[in-house]
Amino acid sequence: MPGTNSAAWIPSPKARFEVKEAPVPTPSPNEIVLRNHAVAINPVDIIMQDMDRLIKSYPSVLGSDSAGIITAVGSSVTHLKPGDRVVATCDVIEAGKASNGAFQLYSATKASLVGKIADKTSFAEAAVFGMGMNTAAAGLYQKDNLNLPYPTVPRKPLGKTLLVWGASGSVGACALQMARASGYDVAATAGSANLEQVKGLGAKWVFDHKSPDVVKEIVEALKGEGEFGGALDGVSKPESLKACGEVIKELGGNQFLESVLPARFERPEGLDEGIKFGKVWGLAPGSNEVGPAIWWDWVGKALEEGSLKSAPQMEVVGKGLEHVQAAFDRYKQGVSGRKIVVELP
Repeated sequence: MPGTNSAAWIPSPKARFEVKEAPVPTPSPNEIVLRNHAVAINPVDIIMQDMDRLIKSYPSVLGSDSAGIITAVGSSVTHLKPGDRVVATCDVIEAGKASNGAFQLYSATKASLVGKIADKTSFAEAAVFGMGMNTAAAGLYQKDNLNLPYPTVPRKPLGKTLLVWGASGSVGACALQMARASGYDVAATAGSANLEQVKGLGAKWVFDHKSPDVVKEIVEALKGEGEFGGALDGVSKPESLKACGEVIKELGGNQFLESVLPARFERPEGLDEGIKFGKVWGLAPGSNEVGPAIWWDWVGKALEEGSLKSAPQMEVVGKGLEHVQAAFDRYKQGVSGRKIVVELP
């Protein structure tokens, strides 16, 4: 294990980050410790800093999305070892410990939230997945959600269709690729500037979600194209949930609208009573069978095969922990079809 660690600390509520020394984490039995080589900014990180939400004590270390090399494993971890190149979701929000935040050189997290990456995949490319993939996986695969069959390499077509709304964002891009790997033909929406990017991720049909006729366009394209499997709304704002609900009602099939909203949110007003409405907690796969099925069994193989692509496209703002605050500031300027990444030496 290394002798020193540094972290981008948030010293007090709503404060800006300060880079200082930090203790080197020691893994609990079901955890690993990794040396981070790239971290990415997640919307929940912005909420935590700007709104003083989900932080149990100060000073604290934030961050969920990372990639690096394992330096230590807990006594119960058998499928990972020091030296493995991995993508990780750091579980600081649940653990409530600075040791489990991503914005430091060395982080601890649950082994069930960690997957090996192909040698050809850079750490910056892998860092874009993290919480977005966990949230999408929860919505797609948990038994109380869409409950799709797990993704496979190679893909096994099912002749069914699924709608992913907002497929250029972190959750949507992961959902699109996983649903396709689960055998579904995917219809995806995005802004006009990101349609080609979404098409490149494997969507069979792409639609501009700002089109005034987008619901009609989706329904017309998917009618007669196999059993409809429901929808996952990666945006989950009132207008997108309304549109998804209208598509589901028109197409029949699986009457299920999966959101990316946590349990505290209410069912959308006006959603047809016959449509089931799903909610998720982004870290839930780390505590059930979904996490290992995705991170252990699929991610590494899919990256190696090339069927899982790094998306959204990364935008690297700098190298070193001193650039974490600049990455937050860049994110708040507005991004579309991009993931803000900081590389670490």
